[in-house]
Amino acid sequence: MWFIRHSEYIYRSRWLTVRKDAVQTDKGVDIDDFYVLEYPTWVNVIAITQEGKFIIEQQYRHGIRQQVFEICAGACESGEKPMDAAKRELLEETGFGGGKWSLIGKYAANPNTMNNWCYSFLAEGVYRIQKPHQEPTENILVHQLSTKEVLSLMQDGKIAEGIMLAPLWQYYYEHSSSENT
Repeated sequence: MWFIRHSEYIYRSRWLTVRKDAVQTDKGVDIDDFYVLEYPTWVNVIAITQEGKFIIEQQYRHGIRQQVFEICAGACESGEKPMDAAKRELLEETGFGGGKWSLIGKYAANPNTMNNWCYSFLAEGVYRIQKPHQEPTENILVHQLSTKEVLSLMQDGKIAEGIMLAPLWQYYYEHSSSENT
């Protein structure tokens, strides 16, 4: 464990807080400017329809300046439980809901410099409940894709975000293993 000698907040906003820590490592090395990014808890959802299609989103991501494919994802509101946030995000972004939900993983995007967790859920048997109600900054195209099509997107690098690839690869591993035994 590292000892925190001093902390100060450099920047705060709704989506990001930057904290500067002065620390001493467990080997006694002093680091006067170790930056930690504080984010809210994240959620993402592998949503599969009653017909066996994956709900996949497509949208522009400014950080990498590309149009990418993703599973539904978002941030927990203050005091919101991850499962509730995941259900809300899926309904808002895609209009889908219902089905059987389970937590399939908890991942850290970058545990060295980021303090948050991402909870990943599997929602099986979802169906359209309403039209999407996307935020003004969102322009999400919603696709219903086969297992093979999603696997191809993953293999071709068209699903680029690691925190989304981790649960998808886990899902494919677990389901291909059970089919082959």
